[in-house]
Amino acid sequence: MQTPYEILGIAVSASDNEIKQAYLQQVKINPPDRNQQQFQLIHDAYTAIKNHKSRVSYDLFTFPVANFNTVIDKALQTEQELKVNFESLNKILNISIDSSTLLNAIASPEK
Repeated sequence: MQTPYEILGIAVSASDNEIKQAYLQQVKINPPDRNQQQFQLIHDAYTAIKNHKSRVSYDLFTFPVANFNTVIDKALQTEQELKVNFESLNKILNISIDSSTLLNAIASPEK
């Protein structure tokens, strides 16, 4: 059984943009009106890994343990991206709050 990465002809480390481009290229080669079954296979592969969150989920629950380091690296990269975005938001808003303060404010808003 082929993985979505093999179906789309991309590396496991491909970016979201590379995945989208590979999907569009495969759809051009295999349009739904020519071969519905092949198109569905390509579409399902793209759906499984189309964004970072779905890719990490797919990798975590589908890939063999040998690729576990790749999954962990992706999860850590996502965490770093979120941290950078949170820090950028603090700079934009010109405030300094930590994540626990924010979570407490969301969990128990003032009445």
